[in-house]
Amino acid sequence: MLDYLAVDYPGAVRDGKILDQGEYDEQIEFATSVRALIGALPARPERAALEATAAGLLHAIQNKRPAGEVAAIAGDLRRRIIDLYEVRVAPRQVPDLRAAASEYATHCARCHGAAGRGDGPAAKGLTPPPADLTDAARMGQLSVFGLYNTITLGIQGTPMAGFAALSDAQRWALAFHVSTLSVGEDDRARGAALWPRGVGRSELRDLRALVMATPQELTARSGPDGAAVLAYLRSEPGALAAGRESPLDASARLLEESLNAYRSGDATRAHQLAVTSYLDGFELVEAPLDAVDRGLRMRVEARMLRYRTLLQSRAPREEVEAEAAAIRALFDTARQRLDTARLSPATTFTSAFVILLREGLEAILVLAALVTMLVKSGRRDALRYVHAGWIAALVLGALTWVAASYVVTVSGAGREITEGVTALLAAAMLLYVGFWMHRHAHAVHWKAFIETRVRSALSARTLWGVAAISFLAVYREAFETVLFYQALWLEAGPAGRLAVAGGFTAAAVGLALLAWLILKLGLRLPVGWFFGLGSLLMAALAVVLAGKGVAALQEAGALPVEPLDLPSIPSLGVYPTWQGVLTQLVVVLVIVGAVAYSRRRARAL
Repeated sequence: MLDYLAVDYPGAVRDGKILDQGEYDEQIEFATSVRALIGALPARPERAALEATAAGLLHAIQNKRPAGEVAAIAGDLRRRIIDLYEVRVAPRQVPDLRAAASEYATHCARCHGAAGRGDGPAAKGLTPPPADLTDAARMGQLSVFGLYNTITLGIQGTPMAGFAALSDAQRWALAFHVSTLSVGEDDRARGAALWPRGVGRSELRDLRALVMATPQELTARSGPDGAAVLAYLRSEPGALAAGRESPLDASARLLEESLNAYRSGDATRAHQLAVTSYLDGFELVEAPLDAVDRGLRMRVEARMLRYRTLLQSRAPREEVEAEAAAIRALFDTARQRLDTARLSPATTFTSAFVILLREGLEAILVLAALVTMLVKSGRRDALRYVHAGWIAALVLGALTWVAASYVVTVSGAGREITEGVTALLAAAMLLYVGFWMHRHAHAVHWKAFIETRVRSALSARTLWGVAAISFLAVYREAFETVLFYQALWLEAGPAGRLAVAGGFTAAAVGLALLAWLILKLGLRLPVGWFFGLGSLLMAALAVVLAGKGVAALQEAGALPVEPLDLPSIPSLGVYPTWQGVLTQLVVVLVIVGAVAYSRRRARAL
């Protein structure tokens, strides 16, 4: 309705005079409906402001205000509704337009005509008449999202019916096709030539930006070239992938948006954008940057954490701006280092090798310890619980990636929350199994003890705990690993993909050898020694994962961050914040208390 008001109001009123009474009455009716519909939305503190704006829109139409003013109010109201109620405004994947023309001929041409001029065989006598989809002035005010809404819902009180029976993909393809009917081939060809040169990439950075943009807006911001690029991308939305901004560029853009939000007084949104700048940008190039300049990576990470802390503490604007400027300078340095290193296949290989080795090391340690424990306990039959856990984790990790790519949008914050929660759950399960191993590490006659006690002690509950640890240890790494490899694949380009594959293969072989060595060493240890060392390993991993879990939740903005003057040791899960360090200390105290209790009980027996 808001789109319809913004586009059709000029045909009803001009220079304060009514041009078409029927059209004007319809504008009044629609504005009244908009006001009522907003009042029926779920209650939010901000809804009152939306209702006030809707009342202002109705008042402007009643007073026959200029078309530009009415369109601005309607557009602002639409944007705020979308933001407040988190309306999904983009297709889940790039639409396939190959069948769109035939879909148009089947569902739309009867009224709108074969070419879209509103002269179809069923158009005669319709009130209002079908829109002329080739009218550049009218279509210049419409976004693909607005067209999708009209195709989905229709327009109340007009002959334009909705096509909700079509699939979501069909409706999006139709919307894209309709958006091209008012554009000449020359404009599309010009846009196709401009896009590879970088024109329009800051405005049309992703699918959401593409479907929300209008030719009129792009012309105002970027001139005719911007509108030409929009025309091209509407006809070839798949070209967006070739123009995808790099993680560092995305991080810099989001940092600038964060700074602008802080300048305007919205510290909460500024912090959210700062978190996204790190998670959806810089974090994806950490591994490649680590391979060429680890110190630079750590400086950027520390600066971005400090910037988020300044935002949360409502620091003076000058201090926040200075920190943002320092981060931008570091981004430039990182970009130069990565651009130089990209020429070297060795750097790409090393990056791919480090990603998998770093992400898989903890999982391998946990799995190898669990397998050795079961073999030492004489319960090879229970190995299926371990294997079921890690296989399920890999399958779910792959399904999660497919879902994130084609079904739902998983933000960097969502990824970090998933990693943080699974890390904390894994830490809890490791404490449970580690305590179980420690309780059975003090038997004097191990052969008899295993035959009579340990096998029976591996109850169904313990075995399901083993399966849960196997699952969590692998799943928390799987999805993030795929994301890192996707970023590296894009950064390396076609020339570097062989090096990416080589690094991945080498790391996989290295992890397999590491697992084999741990198993061999573990099986050769005396049973009592193994159970004692195994419980120690489980406890140490629980401390590490607790620290990493808290850090991941902090990176996602789900937990507060209070910096601490300590070095960062990621391999041990130590990050310089009070929350992370205190959590690890609590886990250590739990371990010490459990060990003391176990020894006291053993002496009593």
